[in-house]
Amino acid sequence: MIRKLCAAALVALLPSSLPAVELGDDGLHIAPWINETFRDLREDLEEATANGQRFVVMIEQRGCIYCTQMHEEVYVIPEIEELLSEAFFVVRINMYGQTEVTDLDGETMSESEIVRRWRTMFTPTTFFLPEQVEEGLTVPQAAVAMVPGAFGRWTTFNMLNWVLEEGYDSGEPFQAYHARLLSDQISQGN
Repeated sequence: MIRKLCAAALVALLPSSLPAVELGDDGLHIAPWINETFRDLREDLEEATANGQRFVVMIEQRGCIYCTQMHEEVYVIPEIEELLSEAFFVVRINMYGQTEVTDLDGETMSESEIVRRWRTMFTPTTFFLPEQVEEGLTVPQAAVAMVPGAFGRWTTFNMLNWVLEEGYDSGEPFQAYHARLLSDQISQGN
């Protein structure tokens, strides 16, 4: 019994193996792969495409436990962080923020207003956009995929790759793609 208590006390004193994730003044997580832009999403899409990256719009909010989970447990996995840094151009929208955002259709409003316009209720919510968007569409209308909520390592990793491989045009739904890859990933002991 004493041995178990000592072991528990020792574990409690050890530093966490998870990297510390810093918060900005707005209460949102800081990540090197989140781009600070003027939030004209048309220009951001053009920049992403010119850089050979896929454009992502991520909605988060202060105090979101699921956003924290993603930033502390999933986005810090080296393979995922590398994909987000190199293959994606990520712009974050603060669900209750007041910074002006210009949607893909040219409408400009505050972050909180655009989140209401897009009828987004949960954070995090992630929209993946194609390289080219038909004129007059909003982000949700143009998105090739939308992920509402927090997911684990393999779902996130496989979603990023499915978007990069343009799986939405291949005829294989994400769920089938993910199930096929997850089976291989589990059998390889990853």
